[in-house]
Amino acid sequence: MSKQLTILLASPRGFCAGVERAIEIVERALEIHGPPVYVRHEIVHNKRVVETLRAKGAVFVEEVDDVPHGAVTIFSAHGVAEKVEIEANDRGLPVIDATCPLVSKVHKEGQNHADKGREVILIGHEGHPEVEGTQGRIPGGVLLVEKPEDVAGLTVKDPNALAYVTQTTLSVDETRDTIDALKSRFPAIVGPDVKDICYATQNRQQAVRDMRDKIDLLLVVGAKNSSNSNRLREIGAEIGVPSYLIDDANALKSEWLDGVSTVGVTAGASAPEELVQELIKRLGDFGETRVKSLDGVEENIVFKLPKELKGLTARDNAAAGT
Repeated sequence: MSKQLTILLASPRGFCAGVERAIEIVERALEIHGPPVYVRHEIVHNKRVVETLRAKGAVFVEEVDDVPHGAVTIFSAHGVAEKVEIEANDRGLPVIDATCPLVSKVHKEGQNHADKGREVILIGHEGHPEVEGTQGRIPGGVLLVEKPEDVAGLTVKDPNALAYVTQTTLSVDETRDTIDALKSRFPAIVGPDVKDICYATQNRQQAVRDMRDKIDLLLVVGAKNSSNSNRLREIGAEIGVPSYLIDDANALKSEWLDGVSTVGVTAGASAPEELVQELIKRLGDFGETRVKSLDGVEENIVFKLPKELKGLTARDNAAAGT
């Protein structure tokens, strides 16, 4: 008798408004300026997205030094340090900034605290592009903590002049614990509860938590270097479910399905829905499947494009019959 699998799809999952905006920025820049356009680092952390844009004429580089003189240059959704922006300006590169507006909001909050004479503590993961960008946007630099245990080791200039900001893609619960540790040690510290963790990150984490007691296995579609995707897998493990982060359907291992009747599927904020659908199809190779989408928060946030892309593209003109 064929194995029967129920697939529960988390809602929401996949692309958030910041990722959709970043991808559209690259696509519209290609339409307006023609290929190639140059993107510093991966526009978002997903191999399929990068490969698709590369096929359309995007060239991904490590630093602005790798961009030819005068070429259109795009900064990734994770944001960049101020020195990167200065380097691009010094080279006369026409820049389009695809930094997620919620990341830019964290930059502004940190800058406002620094302007008021407060030393800024950043809760985030060392080496992540968003963290490096935020560190390089706040005058005087920041102190970095990753988890509650790090707070005890902090050396600050003045405990009465402290503020904190957070990376946008962290675990809500762990960040709350870190904030509590900061407030316990530094009662005068100011900052935003967990509000800087973006709406999409919070919604996707809650959708996984809502699967508790409903699934035998959690599959998270997303890149290994995607912070928010890693947090989804960790939350699956926290609620007691075997959980795996996979790039795509090819990474699925048959032994994971031993003794499993219900599979939960979600995707990180930079993973396209086509990868989820390919995984569903792959799961069908192991038995008869029944797919059900779970109810969740409906997201309708759309971020505006940068002013450099507000003009009509060739495609827009064709659609208008002009």
